[in-house]
Amino acid sequence: MRKQQTIKQPFSLQGRGLHTNKSVIINVLAAEENTGICFKRIDLDGQPTIKADAANVTKTTRSTILSANNAEVGTVEHFLSACYAHGIDNLLVEINGEEMPILDGSALPFFREFSRVGHITQTADKNTLVVEQPFSVKLNGSEISFEPADSLEIRNLIDFGNSVIGQQFAVLDNLSDYETQIAPARTFVFLHEILPLFQAGLVKGGDLDNAVVFVNEVPTEDKLQELAKTLGVETLTVEKTGTLNLTNLRFGNEPARHKLLDLIGDLALAGVDIQAKITAYKSGHSINTEAAKVIKTAFKTQEKNAQIPKYNPAQKPVFDINQITAQLQHRFPFLLIDKIMELSPTHIVGVKNVTMNEPFFVGHFPDNPVMPGVLQIEAMAQTGGLFVFKAMGIDNPHEYDTYFLKINNARFREKVLPGDTLIIKLELMSPVRRGLCEMSAKMYVVDKVVAEAEVLAQVIKRKL
Repeated sequence: MRKQQTIKQPFSLQGRGLHTNKSVIINVLAAEENTGICFKRIDLDGQPTIKADAANVTKTTRSTILSANNAEVGTVEHFLSACYAHGIDNLLVEINGEEMPILDGSALPFFREFSRVGHITQTADKNTLVVEQPFSVKLNGSEISFEPADSLEIRNLIDFGNSVIGQQFAVLDNLSDYETQIAPARTFVFLHEILPLFQAGLVKGGDLDNAVVFVNEVPTEDKLQELAKTLGVETLTVEKTGTLNLTNLRFGNEPARHKLLDLIGDLALAGVDIQAKITAYKSGHSINTEAAKVIKTAFKTQEKNAQIPKYNPAQKPVFDINQITAQLQHRFPFLLIDKIMELSPTHIVGVKNVTMNEPFFVGHFPDNPVMPGVLQIEAMAQTGGLFVFKAMGIDNPHEYDTYFLKINNARFREKVLPGDTLIIKLELMSPVRRGLCEMSAKMYVVDKVVAEAEVLAQVIKRKL
């Protein structure tokens, strides 16, 4: 797990929006840890901010647009792609318009600015999704799959079904190659798409300096004249298929590499590092941002599961049943702990194997055996008692008794049945003082919380 980062020095860039053709200036500033990347619309009243978060995606037609606080900012993907590749997590981006500058149509200008100003490593850890089981996201014939891997690996396949671009494949096996292999790849468009896109209010700032224009089919003279009129130029001549740009392609598979660039920028909206092998087929902003939402959810699940103790029956316990009875006064039928698997200065993990032979199943309930909730609390208390003895350094625990003083926020979420293995985890909520111990307790069956409570107990030496 790496630490969060921001930039050492601010920087500014000026350019035009690809779709709006409006001149815009961005001021990129350092931000505190856990801020994320936020865009601040300094041209609007109140200067609202918009966080780079998958939950704020509102439009994905030819770019990724974020909206929040009655404001929006568009074409954020190239900037975010460069941020992710540099490992930059926290920024405030002041912007005086609704669209990020397109610059040369790639992520390279942003990446180089980040290299120039340098990074600051912050204190907080960066969240990381470690993919342990394969999953995929599908949308309208496109698919992005995620598989376990030791680091981030990306494969991207595009298929336009024509001879100009056709099928192309791009690979990024190491983020250290991003600057030379991915960042320079420019956005692209087909000539026949320009007129309808322009009429839809898009690509008004596009030109041959910031986009690669592919000609799949030579248009008729009428179409050329209509396009020239729309674009505000006197004449437009297209004599062959290929590219209109006077400069050569930066890579033979530049479109596939640019789609990979966009994919990284859109997935950055999940707000986590990703450790996985990612394979994308016909990716685009819609499926990319949907995948980012899935990643956010997967990380929350991973974070939740990380709190669940991992029980390995083959592992040697910290205390076996003989060591437990050497410390606790409880005996059959009221001893409700079988072994202790973890014990630290701040937490303890115990195990109770529930069998049909438990004496309480005789009456609770006949023909419907359910472990009573009060006994689940008692199992927590016995586990906590062992923790308190250790925390207080008591060497003669048989001379002490542990008493409940308070139980708060007790919840019983699932029935506990014969055959269940209860994993009981208690964590210290405050330092142990004068024999008082306040603990948060959770009881699990596999990956589900079946019961939880906050308990306050006191250890008192027995009067002999």
